[in-house]
Amino acid sequence: MSAGRRALWFGKKLPALLLSLFLLVTAVFYLSRLAPGDPLLSYYGERAERMTPEQRARAEERLGLNGPITAQYIRWWENALRGDFGISYQYKMDAAAVIADRAGNTLALGGTGFALIFTLAPLLGALCARREGGLLDRALCRLGTLASCVPEFWLSLAAVLVFSAGLGWLPSSGAYSVDGGGLGDRIAHLILPLGVIVASHLWYFAYMVRGRILEEVRADYVLLAKAKGLSGRRVLFRHCLRGALPSYLSLMAVSVPHILGGTYIVEAVFSYPGLGTLAYESARYQDYNLLMLLCVLSGGAVMLSGMAAQAIGQWLDPRVRAGEGPL
Repeated sequence: MSAGRRALWFGKKLPALLLSLFLLVTAVFYLSRLAPGDPLLSYYGERAERMTPEQRARAEERLGLNGPITAQYIRWWENALRGDFGISYQYKMDAAAVIADRAGNTLALGGTGFALIFTLAPLLGALCARREGGLLDRALCRLGTLASCVPEFWLSLAAVLVFSAGLGWLPSSGAYSVDGGGLGDRIAHLILPLGVIVASHLWYFAYMVRGRILEEVRADYVLLAKAKGLSGRRVLFRHCLRGALPSYLSLMAVSVPHILGGTYIVEAVFSYPGLGTLAYESARYQDYNLLMLLCVLSGGAVMLSGMAAQAIGQWLDPRVRAGEGPL
């Protein structure tokens, strides 16, 4: 696996990534501007309804909304290539600054959820594989199937109804209390949305790991290891689980878009001040500049995760290293 071949592989993937991002930006730009609604209401509020045609024209020119859509599109690209993504109509400040202020909350929620899923899924999958066909394995598989089929928004509403409105144990919205609170307060606000994210995705990935481990268990080298006197637990965790890791790492890289999308939905339901809530607000209030930047960042993250998944699979899979792939 030479550095030159690796660089050549990434060089081939980069144009496809840039083209995909360009098409995404183009589609979002035209669809958002053709959708019904008045972006001036987001910036000026009710004053926009009382504007004269001359005042409206000056306001549109100030916000870059004047001229045909294609001219606006070209102007947006010219500014974006200079690093200027415009101001948020709703927050009256630079769109990049608004996103930077909220990104930490999404990283805390989505990043923690991803780490928990990434850590717990192999352990749960290995446990089910070791007890294949047993009561625990059957119960977890059925529970996992049920949990993975329940939409995040429904599970979020159910969690709020039970643990917030019913029992009053946990807060139902926000990332912290009005008075700011401390670390304990932030953790309390994180528990419900984090629990929904983990519950919505953990069982699916654990089930995938279980199936991959069971494939390894039936391989010839496992029979040989057992014939040499190795215990079943040692074979399972030191050999079978290790053999399943390459495909699992690729699967987790591919799963980034699903977990990110789930995080956005959960944030919107819990009114959690992250990028998901921001994306919903930007679409609702025609906050074009904020919406465009969020789409660029989210789309770029999704495309890079897909690229990373393919690279990880080719790097870790010995069959690829033997000559079946470009790396």
